[in-house]
Order: sequence, then structure tokens, then C-alpha cells
Amino acid sequence: MSEPTRPSRPARHGRAVRFTAGLAVLLGLVAYVTVHYVTGSKGAPRCTIGSGSNRYEFTPEQASNAATIAAVGTGRGLPERAVTIALATALQESGLRNIEHGDRDSLGLFQQRPSMGWGTPEQILDPVYSSGKFYEGLEKVPGYSRLPLTVAAQKVQRSGFPQAYAKHEPDATLLSAALTGRAPAALACTADVQEGRPGDPSRVRAELIRAFGEETAPKGVTAGAGAAGAAAAVPPAVELSVPVRPTGAQRDQRGWELAQWAVARADDLRIAEVSYGDRTWIADDASGDWTPAGSRSTDGSTVRLRLAR
Repeated sequence: MSEPTRPSRPARHGRAVRFTAGLAVLLGLVAYVTVHYVTGSKGAPRCTIGSGSNRYEFTPEQASNAATIAAVGTGRGLPERAVTIALATALQESGLRNIEHGDRDSLGLFQQRPSMGWGTPEQILDPVYSSGKFYEGLEKVPGYSRLPLTVAAQKVQRSGFPQAYAKHEPDATLLSAALTGRAPAALACTADVQEGRPGDPSRVRAELIRAFGEETAPKGVTAGAGAAGAAAAVPPAVELSVPVRPTGAQRDQRGWELAQWAVARADDLRIAEVSYGDRTWIADDASGDWTPAGSRSTDGSTVRLRLAR
């Protein structure tokens, strides 16, 4: 019987090199996580609603589209149930992404088909238009608000998988409660609004009007104070005051609808801060939560927006 073959020195050396390389990668990962934890880095922008098992996490792109869907629904005077149905439908059809592809010629948030009379490709890829077309179909469904969500959505969409909408109802319910303003300060988001890419007040104004109508047009644009010690080349922050109507019992819900729409659209519209009532949201806050407004408080008749500069 021959003696067992002993491992060669080169093999042992190779294992040692691989072990050392693996250890270096592991230590680097630990260092990265530690630094980001200590410095409070918030990582990629994100949004959340709810907590524990009743929690939905999504991207700023999805939040922006969800806010548009909700705003178009309330702008038509439709109830929160209609918004929930629309959001669940868009979650199933596109994952709340305005996609340029799908089954056959399907496009957009609701995967509407130009060949089936939903509009031109350009129209369908406009979230305001496509949301309006969905609601237009939903309003033609008798008693839709009393129907099971799957039934109501299917009567508009005529999908090959009608039961698929049901699994999105819990998330859509969380979203609609926040984005219609019924659940105050419920939407937590972080946004990438670094200085150097300023917000455009005219674009924010135009988007508000498209979503909610002329009544939400900011009444004035003011230049706030620049940061202490900032170079003269750094422009002052631009602030917008968005009027909240109607007055009375519905005003607070409308105010939170506008405020949380602004947070959901912050990454796209370069909104750095939103204040309503006694709460403020700041894009740079790693938690993404609403905090006490202090001197930034409003009297409830306006939502104050500060744009990135």
C-alpha cells in the first residue's frame, strides 16, 4: 500500500491566499457598515408606511407615482375606496412603475393598451392621464365602492388574472390612507436633494396644479435666508406657500394630503423640506420621519415647501 499523498506547499499557499482575501473583504464590509451606522448615512432614498407586519416599503419613484394616482382620484371628487382600488391595480400591473413595455402593447402604470382605445402611447405614459382614464372606467362601474376590490378592478382592467389584485389590497389601503390625508404624518421618506441641483418653483407649481387644480397654486415664492457663513455664490433657499382649502373640518385632511404628496414627490421635484401644522419633514433626516416643527409651524391654512438650492 502506498503512502497517502501529502498536500503540496503551493496548495497550502493557495488556500492561505484565498482565506486572507476573503477575510479582507469581510473586514471591509464590516468597516463600511460601521462607518455608515456611525455617520448616520441613510443609503439609497426610500419610503415607508406602517410598522411591523403592517408595513410597506417602496422607492421614491413608486411613491411619486402613488401620490399622483391618489391626487388624481381626490381631484375628481372620488372617495378613498376608489384610490385604494386604483393603487392596488397599479401595484399589480406595474409595481407602481411607469414602464414602457408589457404584454403585447401594454404600457404605463396600469398597463393600458393603445390598441384597445386607452389613448396614444405618449398619453398612457403620462401618470396623470393614465390615472384619469382608470378612474373614468371605475366611475362607470355601478356600486364599485361596495364591490370586492378584485371585482371592481377587473371590471375596468379585464385582466387574465383577476384575483391577483387581492394580494395588494393591504398595501394599497396603507398608501391611500396616507396619500388622501386621512392618516397624518404617516409617510416617511428620505430623498436625494443634495445642493447643486436646485428645485424649480415653476415646475412644482405646475405639478401641483396638474394634480390638484388651480386652488393649490402657491400664492407667493419667497427667498429664505442662506446658510450661515455660506459663500455669496450659494443662492438662498426658495420657499413656496401652498394654500389649503376647504376650510373647516376637512381642512386638516386636505393639508396632510398636500403635505404627503410633496414628500412623495420630493426626490423628483427637489423638495428639501415640508411643513404643515406642528410637524416638519426634512429630506436630509436619515429617519425620513416627521418631527416637531418648532419655528417652522404653520397655522393649518398653508403647506410650506422649501426647495433644494
